[in-house]
Amino acid sequence: MSIAVLDFGGQYAHLIANRIRRLHAYARICSPRVSLDELKGVRGLILSGGPSSVYDPAQPPYNPALFDAGLPILGLCYGHQLLCQHLGGQVEPGRTREFGAARLQVAKGEGVLKDLGPEERVWMSHQDTVSRLPEGFEVLGSTDDCAMAAVYDPARRIYGLQFHPEVSHTVKGMAILENFVALCGCPRDWTMEHYLEEQAEQIKKQTAGRKVFLLVSGGVDSSVAFLMLNRILGEDRVLGLHIDNGFMRHNETALVRRLLADSGFANLHVVDASAEFLAAVEGIVEPEEKRRRIGAQFLHTRDRALAELKLDPEEWLLGQGTLYTDTIESGGTAHAAVIKTHHNRVDLIEKLLAEGKVVEPLAQLYKDEARELGEQLGLPHHLVWRHPFPGPGLAVRALCSDGQADWQGVEAAQDQASQIAARFGLQVEILPLRSVGVQGDGRTYAHPALVWGEADWPALEELSTELTNALPQINRVVYLLGPVPRPAQRLKEAHLTRQRLDLLRQADSLAMEALERHGLMQEVTQMPTVLVPLSSDGIQESVVLRPISTDDFMTARFSALPPAFVGEICRQLLAVAGIEAVFYDITHKPPGTVEWE
Repeated sequence: MSIAVLDFGGQYAHLIANRIRRLHAYARICSPRVSLDELKGVRGLILSGGPSSVYDPAQPPYNPALFDAGLPILGLCYGHQLLCQHLGGQVEPGRTREFGAARLQVAKGEGVLKDLGPEERVWMSHQDTVSRLPEGFEVLGSTDDCAMAAVYDPARRIYGLQFHPEVSHTVKGMAILENFVALCGCPRDWTMEHYLEEQAEQIKKQTAGRKVFLLVSGGVDSSVAFLMLNRILGEDRVLGLHIDNGFMRHNETALVRRLLADSGFANLHVVDASAEFLAAVEGIVEPEEKRRRIGAQFLHTRDRALAELKLDPEEWLLGQGTLYTDTIESGGTAHAAVIKTHHNRVDLIEKLLAEGKVVEPLAQLYKDEARELGEQLGLPHHLVWRHPFPGPGLAVRALCSDGQADWQGVEAAQDQASQIAARFGLQVEILPLRSVGVQGDGRTYAHPALVWGEADWPALEELSTELTNALPQINRVVYLLGPVPRPAQRLKEAHLTRQRLDLLRQADSLAMEALERHGLMQEVTQMPTVLVPLSSDGIQESVVLRPISTDDFMTARFSALPPAFVGEICRQLLAVAGIEAVFYDITHKPPGTVEWE
């Protein structure tokens, strides 16, 4: 007995299944075109979000018979809009876009909203809205900008929520999903042990006597995958390869070698390929192209290592610690948008995946599940809880530029942004560079806005949300920490060079040491330090601190860190030769991704 999650391409579609499993009920992902015969044993349907609009001719096709099957249905975001439109309601573009935190006023504490308070914090990511309900539907809850944020038809047990209960930042989200599981009458007997058993059987079948050459970064994902494969196949059939790609943190490769050796991993091979990786991205500015070239270089380096070790490539499959977040952000499901191409999802690896030559034991899991699995397998706590670090490393934290700013459509947005910031007693400037964001389940590549002046964290959070909701030209907001007054900066030409990477390595090391010194490593899930080519003299650059808190990395809140930490790290960074300004990213996810590229 299970719940079927119909995947309309939403960034959170698989996260819904993750959350249902967290409630110990089994959930499986299905196509929206699934037949009723294929749903035998299913007790309920959840319709995911997605990047499409229900009035778009190219919307994902679905099986209309699903709405007449008599099963409880929960529609989320796009799924909410789809069920309302299909059953006779109306959907139209919203007057106000909502990305991030919102307050749900609960009109009726019934059905999936049973036992919720009169007001709850929820997480939004939408541009369209339901403007008229189908016959038989009632409103359960609303927000200031969405009159029909929660609706239901009690007779047919059909529920629609404009917000996302599956993300950790909807405070009572798990209670909402638990209410739906209870309505469906699902058994509650799914465990991580079941997942381990299923994966062991699948990996043994896939490898069929062959061996696995696993790319090991030293982060939690690859370390858990390494331990898991060693347990399932034995150390003689697994070899770990750690590649120093030149984009690593200060002394990272030496640290990884020591940590894994101390944890009992003897089958690890380390190669230095920094020169080759730097050559692969020489002169490249566009972030997607950087990611593609780095992903391809990982495979070239693997092939070189196989040859040097005199290993038969036909005998060794590629292993990766891929999580589901990598897959979905790379557009890895039928209707999903590409947010950013992860290095483990470039074309060459997609080809190997299609041929069954890639082993990914964690590909259905999220970060929180990978950590739970690592603890269960006995991986040391300090390895399980290391801050994540992207495969392309500092290459996607050092923004590049040809020095030419793209200002199309920004002038009018600047005037409106200034009017919004003035209400908070702050100044704002839209910056002449762009970063990646995720809004309405789609990719954005838009401008950050820089704000400065006296303000506390709650005011900055409110301003950040208002700017990104009101202005599509802005998908990220940063706050000036120093110096005051701010220098008059312009965009400068900058590429990936050892000199820039060494500057970023130094800044990142100072930031990580400061987190440790202030006892904030557990409070902050991750804190990328980003180098941006903004300069007053064409030589110096600026850095951005991006501290976030999250469980699953599908959504995240910016971390409001103590003034003592903020003041100290700002002074330290401004003392580094080559850094002239320090910014603090005050953007949630959505609308901004965790990494800038």
